[in-house]
Amino acid sequence: MNDVLDLTCELIRRPSVTPDDAGCQSLIAERLRRVGFDIEHLRFGEVDNLWATHGEDGPVLMLLGHTDVVPPGPLEAWTSDPFKPEIRDGVLYGRGAADMKGSVAAFVVALEAFVARHPDHPGKLGLLLTSDEEGDAIDGVRKVAEVFRQRGERIDWCITGEPSSKAVLGDLLRVGRRGSLSARLTVNGVQGHVAYPDKAKNPIHHALPALTELAAREWGGGYESFPPTSLQITDTHAGQHANNVIPGRLEVLFNLRYNPHWNAARLEAECEAVLRKHGVDYTIHWHRSGEPFYTPEGELRDAAREVLARFAGNTPEESTGGGTSDARFIAPLGAQCIEVGPVNASIHKVDENVRVADLEALPALYLGLIERLLGARGTT
Repeated sequence: MNDVLDLTCELIRRPSVTPDDAGCQSLIAERLRRVGFDIEHLRFGEVDNLWATHGEDGPVLMLLGHTDVVPPGPLEAWTSDPFKPEIRDGVLYGRGAADMKGSVAAFVVALEAFVARHPDHPGKLGLLLTSDEEGDAIDGVRKVAEVFRQRGERIDWCITGEPSSKAVLGDLLRVGRRGSLSARLTVNGVQGHVAYPDKAKNPIHHALPALTELAAREWGGGYESFPPTSLQITDTHAGQHANNVIPGRLEVLFNLRYNPHWNAARLEAECEAVLRKHGVDYTIHWHRSGEPFYTPEGELRDAAREVLARFAGNTPEESTGGGTSDARFIAPLGAQCIEVGPVNASIHKVDENVRVADLEALPALYLGLIERLLGARGTT
């Protein structure tokens, strides 16, 4: 399984800035086709999605990842070209090294090893890749999940390769994620001269009491291992940078990260009730990025604890923190979902990197999980 480094480097060399896959999925599809996987390409709009499967009867285990990366930013800020992988002092540098071309390469190598060892394994093993995780996430896993739902495709377990570890490979296991709900609020006013406020209507003044209430609100406590729900105002804009003009409109962006005590519809209703209570003249556009999901105690978490402890040296911390992942689209299909991947300290940063030793250990970690869930069910 030592070619994980070579495959990771080959993927990094392909500048697959979202939503461009840059040929990553074709490369992976060809490798998996050679070892007996059925290949299905699902392209929606500008987004490539790959569904590669092996086996038929029994429980369905999905490995979930993405081939797209975020833009590298200023090239001069990088120590080396972000799309020319370079190893320095035992560390591999390049855009996507940690998020998440290293995990994708490890998935592929682990799958090849598993079907070689267990050609007649029970259950169905699948790899789902998208080029739309770092972007709008509209035509990626969200759309594929709709296809699966329409044709009645079952997923029992899902392992997402997002970089989850904190300091040591396997020291953290994500067992859920908060939901994410974003809003673009427009508050209507009447533009006028600051000397004649009676002839104008200042939207900032009218919105402030409502925004203050929303920002200060406590949305209830945590849920299991989830932190409390929170609302954060992320941007405000009004006027033309003139100190003698009352603006005619205020635009506000805010986001709620919420635990399973809430759902998007209830949060939208609560926020709009506050706006109406304060008499705000507004329009609002909501974007539901995904509902929260949580995997309770069971076979998947038991398997992950056992396997990760072998790599980290201790039982992993189990967390629901962080942002969102594409698992939010798979969980509603009835799947139990976890996230396991390399150290996340450098993701989305200049000089993104992964330790070569961690990368070379990652296929064995994923193989251990697959064998624990499928391979140990009667095959030899």
